[in-house]
Formats: sequence, C-alpha cells, structure tokens
Amino acid sequence: MLLQRYYPIVSEIQEKDKMLALSSSPTFCQFPPRHTFRFRVSTLVKALSSTTSADCNAGVRTSYEGVKLEEKVAAEGAAKTRLDTWISTKINGISRARVQSSIRAGLVCVNGRIVDKDTNEAPKNTHHPVKDLPVKVSYAVRTGDEVNCTIAKLQPLRADAEDIPLDIIYEDDHVLVVNKPPHMVVHPAPGNPRGTLVNAVLNHCSLPNAALTDAEWLSEADDVSEDDLNIDVHPTNQSTCEETDPCSIRPGIVHRLDKGTSGLLVVAKNEHSHANLAEQFKAHTVNRVYLSVTSGLPTSASGRVEVHIGRDLNNRIRMTAITGNKYSGSSRHAASRYKVLEVLANGGAALVEWRLETGRTHQIRVHAKYLGIPLVGDELYGGTKDMTLSLLRQKNPCVGHLQLDNLVSSIERPCLHAMVLGFKHPCTGKYMHFSCPPPVDFAEILSQLRNISK
Repeated sequence: MLLQRYYPIVSEIQEKDKMLALSSSPTFCQFPPRHTFRFRVSTLVKALSSTTSADCNAGVRTSYEGVKLEEKVAAEGAAKTRLDTWISTKINGISRARVQSSIRAGLVCVNGRIVDKDTNEAPKNTHHPVKDLPVKVSYAVRTGDEVNCTIAKLQPLRADAEDIPLDIIYEDDHVLVVNKPPHMVVHPAPGNPRGTLVNAVLNHCSLPNAALTDAEWLSEADDVSEDDLNIDVHPTNQSTCEETDPCSIRPGIVHRLDKGTSGLLVVAKNEHSHANLAEQFKAHTVNRVYLSVTSGLPTSASGRVEVHIGRDLNNRIRMTAITGNKYSGSSRHAASRYKVLEVLANGGAALVEWRLETGRTHQIRVHAKYLGIPLVGDELYGGTKDMTLSLLRQKNPCVGHLQLDNLVSSIERPCLHAMVLGFKHPCTGKYMHFSCPPPVDFAEILSQLRNISK
C-alpha cells in the first residue's frame, strides 16, 4: 500500500499533538470515528457572523461598506497607475475587485465628475488637461486629480446546492470536519460559483441555495487573512420568520485551504460554534500541521520562519515575503515552524512538516519559497516542473531522464496537505484532534521519489 509508509509519520505527529493537548487542556477527546449521518434540521440554530470595523485585527478591516476616500493624487503616485489600483493602495486591505464594483456603481468621482464605465469623457484636470480619453475602471490617475470614493455595499453571492461527495471525518450538531480533496475551492467567488465545498455543504444540509454574505467575495488569491475569515451561508428560500428562527440552518466557514491543497477543514454549524471557532483562529490557538514535498532541502533541518507577508506588487494573485524596512500597512506578521521528516531523491526533494503559528494567505507556500525550497508543483511560487526536474537530474545523474520526466509530468498541484487539525469543541470545551494521511496523488509522488533514493 502506498500509504502504509505514512502511518508511522502520522502516528508520531498525532501522539506528539495528543501529549501537547493533555498538558494544555483539562479535557481531551480521542480521535473520533467517522460519521456520515445528516444532522437534524430541528437541532440547529443559524450561524450569524456579521463583521464590522470593530472586528478589525491589527488595523485591517473586515468590512468596507461605506468607507470613504477623499484625496488628491500626488506626483509620486501618478506614474501610469490605474484608478482602481491607486484607490486600493489607499484603503488598507481592500481588494481591487471591490474598488471596481464601487466604480461601476457610480460611487467614485475624479475632479468632481462621476467615473462611469460607459462614459467616454475624461474628468477635467487643470494641471494636465486631457481630452477624449475613456473614463472607466482602467483610467490612469494624473498628478493633481482629486479622487472621491465611497465603497459600495457588498452584494450577496448566490450559491446553489450541488450533489458533490464529501469525505466527512467528524460531524455533530455543532461542527463538521471534512477532508477536502485537491482541486476543490472552499467557497464560491465571482467567476467560480459552482463545484465548491460550500456548494457541497449546502447539499449535505438539504438547503437548495443560499446567499453568501459578510465576506470579501474574491478569489482565494486575495489577501484576506485566514485567521480573520468569516463566511456566512444564509438560505435564500426562507421567509422573514424563518430567518429569525433558531432552527434554521446557516453554516459558517471560518478558515479555508487553497484550491490545490488537500486536507482537514472545519465548518461551524450554528451561531455559537461559528463565533467560538472564529475567535480560536484569531487567537492562533488552533493546531494545524501540514505535510509538503519541497524542491531541495532547507539549510537547517528544522527551524522557525518569521517574516511578514504582503501582496506581490508585480503579480496581484501572488503573495510575497516582506523583509527589512519594507513593511507596509497591507503586510501581515506571519510565523511558521518547519521540520524535515525525510530526505528524498538524494536531496532533490524533501518531506517537510509545517506547523502554523499564524494563518496568512499562502503562508506555507510563501515561507517555503523564502527558504529557497518551493513546494513541488507550486508553479506560482517557483516550484515549477522545469525547476523540479533540473534539481532532480542534478542530484540523481544516474537515474534515467524518462523516469524523472514521467514523475514530474504527473504533478498537477502544489504538494501540500493539511494533515492535522486540533481545536477546542465550541460547545463542550474538549480538545478535538483529527488527522488524515495525504491523498493518493501525494502518496504516489512520494513513493516515486523514495524509489529514486534507493
């Protein structure tokens, strides 16, 4: 069995985590058996997780509705900068997509003129008069432009129930723990409304559709801190009375995994659980252990990475490590611990364990790149097939090129798996500990790398 060699590693990590739990918590829950039963609608209360500016952590907002910006464009900020990009740099933490929605809603003015996607007249600028330029989302600001912006109300995103199988690790009336497969997005977003974990959960909860509110509806690449994530799933087929009925179902997402990442994820099933779990994630008390396969070996076999993470200004779908005096208002403190569990392919790769102290977007992927060991299969952060193949050939000159080519060509995602998840049960206070080995694709890559090492 491909997974047999995982179990010593999983067992060792699980026993270590159990000892930590016993020493830090008065109660401890052994790894519970799987349950696939559906919870009863009558036993659930709705999850309510509205977020306001009062919920901000470290100065970063979780709600932007009504936020206003009135500012004149300075010379240093006007070098061919798009209007939406310029505004997004002035409002800490907001996404460019949210700014674009506000522009299209007619809530942005330049020099007293409303910027509209259908208008072809440029706003008047006495400093640099320009004629016949389209004033739209892509309008480039100029020195002296006076910009007024009000962020539009976030419109709920509709999600429909879909009959997608869920690998349920544990379920009770308060929480649902699932083993997310690779290539599944956690929640719907513009351009990706179907096939997500939320769609599957709606079906599991016997809800035909829902409106997703109280979150920035962006792709997983946007820099919403995982520790601050709150997604409310609100059924749309309920009457006003049903909406206030504590028996109505309204699950909540309090953290997420990247599309390519497999592994454990918890979903809250009522108001109390949602609020309690959200606080645990914000307090960094949730135990999260990941397994990865990296390209190459780190300089030290174990260590701690503590470096800020922020948006890569050259690629908005990518995050980057922010070092030295380059900290900005949008960068966030991030810390991870790593340990090499096994050297693979004579140093061409490694099986590395990661323990998160914080939960930032793409944190492990960014920290792995920062250490010079990008995850195998992570095209966005340097773990390209060409890079992986080059290093494997360098470390294994006696291995046939065809064998290495076939190995690398089979990699379809970043080799990252959320193996361990531990938290205090939001109702009982007991420490809940879950673990699951990586899926078949991860195991197959690991097996092939081990064969090269022989």
